Amino acid sequence: MQANERKTIVSELITLIETGNAHVSLDETINDIPADFRTVIPENLPYSIWQLLEHIRITQWDIVEFCLSPDHKSPKWPDEYWPEKTDSISDEKWEETLEQIKKDRNRFFDLLNNDKTDLYSPLPHGDGQNIFREALLIADHTSYHLGEILVLRRLLKCWK
Repeated sequence: MQANERKTIVSELITLIETGNAHVSLDETINDIPADFRTVIPENLPYSIWQLLEHIRITQWDIVEFCLSPDHKSPKWPDEYWPEKTDSISDEKWEETLEQIKKDRNRFFDLLNNDKTDLYSPLPHGDGQNIFREALLIADHTSYHLGEILVLRRLLKCWK
């Protein structure tokens, strides 16, 4: 692969993960959510905004760790990928989760930007996964759950 082609692919992957392209970005999705709405679970729905956001963090962290460390042990599915229901979440914990999402994204972006990272060969410690696939997985998984957060915000009447 030529350097120009690689730079284009990496740039597109990073843009997809950061902005969602045709979807609303993480920052836009969670901007200005009133603290008392973070843990509300609307009738007939299984999760709160908080649980979805924390699930995004846990899953993205797991993907990034899998890519970076052959010794990584993933959490137990599904129990350890979803936080328990809670009546409230502190501003500190909310911000900590957002910061960890951004930190893990940046760790993954560093991996993508490293010219020595092979985007397409299977990872030696996986069962066919490659970095390109994992980048698409982060983008796809995140956009899916951000869409759910937007639906929750609409139901709670706290969206534009």
